[in-house]
Amino acid sequence: MTLDKMNGVKRTDYCGTLTRKDEGKTVTVCGWVQRQRDLGGLIFVDLRDRTGIVQLAFDDATEKSVFEKASALRSEFVAMASGKVRVRSSINSEIPTGEIEIEVTDLKILGASETPPFEILNDSNANEELRLRYRYLDLRRPDIQNNILLRHKIVKVTRDYFDENGFIEIETPTLIKSTPEGARDYLVPSRIKKGSFFALPQSPQLYKQLLMLSGFDRYMQIARCYRDEDLRADRQPEFTQIDLEMSFVEPEDVYSVAEGFVKRLFKEILNVDIPTPLPRMTFTDAMNNYGSDKPDTRFDMKITDLSDIVENCGFGVFADTVKNGGTVRAINAKNAASVYTRKEIDKLTEEAKGIGAKGLAFIRWSEDVPTCSFAKFMSEEEMSAIYERVGAEKGDVVLIVADRKNTALSVLGALRLTVAKKLDIIPDKFNFLWITEFPFFEYNEETGNWDAMHHPFTSPLDECVQYLDTAPEKVFAKAYDLVLNGVELSSGSIRITDPELQGKMFKALGLSDEEAHEKFGFLTDAFKYGAPPHGGMGIGLDRLVMLMCGCDSLRDVIAFPKVSNSSELMSGAPAEVDEIQLKDLGIKL
Repeated sequence: MTLDKMNGVKRTDYCGTLTRKDEGKTVTVCGWVQRQRDLGGLIFVDLRDRTGIVQLAFDDATEKSVFEKASALRSEFVAMASGKVRVRSSINSEIPTGEIEIEVTDLKILGASETPPFEILNDSNANEELRLRYRYLDLRRPDIQNNILLRHKIVKVTRDYFDENGFIEIETPTLIKSTPEGARDYLVPSRIKKGSFFALPQSPQLYKQLLMLSGFDRYMQIARCYRDEDLRADRQPEFTQIDLEMSFVEPEDVYSVAEGFVKRLFKEILNVDIPTPLPRMTFTDAMNNYGSDKPDTRFDMKITDLSDIVENCGFGVFADTVKNGGTVRAINAKNAASVYTRKEIDKLTEEAKGIGAKGLAFIRWSEDVPTCSFAKFMSEEEMSAIYERVGAEKGDVVLIVADRKNTALSVLGALRLTVAKKLDIIPDKFNFLWITEFPFFEYNEETGNWDAMHHPFTSPLDECVQYLDTAPEKVFAKAYDLVLNGVELSSGSIRITDPELQGKMFKALGLSDEEAHEKFGFLTDAFKYGAPPHGGMGIGLDRLVMLMCGCDSLRDVIAFPKVSNSSELMSGAPAEVDEIQLKDLGIKL
């Protein structure tokens, strides 16, 4: 097939923008053929671009050569059509352009297509691996295109908002020195300095702090970040964050700026009003009530402590757990007995064990008398006290875990989400929440050490500094996370700027003066020259877009995503390189 040239003809309109108001207008549109319907003396073609679909019409009044080209069109051919907009004889109310069609007078076939490996449709049921291998075709699907277009709009509103609020967008380096930030670095070997490596930034953390010391008191960046870690639905090895830092601030100032941003963003993009100020919850309360530091507060089902009720009961699993310093906690799934049969509860038990629990006790109240996995060991008074504590009544299912506190809470936090999804009780709305006062340290049971929960420049609460050397479990941080619908959207903190306090923090983390200077000397040296108090946060752009689009995976809002083994199926990255390249870098495999 010989393809046509444009020969100076220009597109005048996008397919999806034409309406009945354009009746009688001569237009030229370009796009891909969604489908062609040949009815003999009548041909209809749906032409698609990123704005939508318009119908092209060819009939006995169409010039013969144009009609022949129309009959040759197939799915995903690229075409340019010129003609007059007219009202359709039969209205299609399912598409915005359904009232009109184009009576084509000139048609150019600009690109032919083989039969694609899957149909270019919304909600494609094609295998995801196949779609990602042909991602350039997958990106033609209107639902994926709409996600990418929404992402563009979110970034534009972001830049406008922060510019209007005095922030300066500054790019920080992509090739940096490797510093410990929690995850593994992606390393880039140096050709010039063989045996040395750059790292790709896990975040612009150190550089944005240096910008505060440089006098740029409000910084932002749409920053690319890289972390070599195991993937899941809301994690990618390379991702984008809306990165912020501000001088002369306390947490309240950061909250105010961030809340103004989400309020503006959701109103402009989705026409959703986000009430501010956003609610707040301490880390301790979040863990105790929801078993998670990123709780989904769109539904209830809080965790309840039963330890004091069962500490002297006849059920050894409960009593011994409390006696040995553990805890007994429960959640009550209201009106769940009809859904959670004994078989379904057994599935929950396996899930609980998979997370780390030794088992799962339950009360299923489907009849007048509850069915209970441990009732024969308990007195009536103890059972009544449990029912009252958790608010159990006929129709409910109570799930109970006896274990170490952290295990019990995390297991019930996970089961809470599983049950809520099964019962379909999670409303379709946006619940923002600040999580505050994070522990500064977390105990590592494998090593017996206290590890930093955050990067080492996070400032402790003023009243906790006295415990740095003696009681690390009492040290809490000026750190905060912004959570949306159970997803951690942002993490941030107020930073340490006092060199003496910074030295104490390094010591508490087990770093010698030499090690600290080797890893962070370029930043700590800068603190000696007048460091303003500062703090900030990084908002996950990919996760934000995912939630605003209503998607379940980051792969649906990133143009060319990676899969679970960090590879990109379309290009085949990562890939081997030849011996010459390795030799240039001084590397031998």
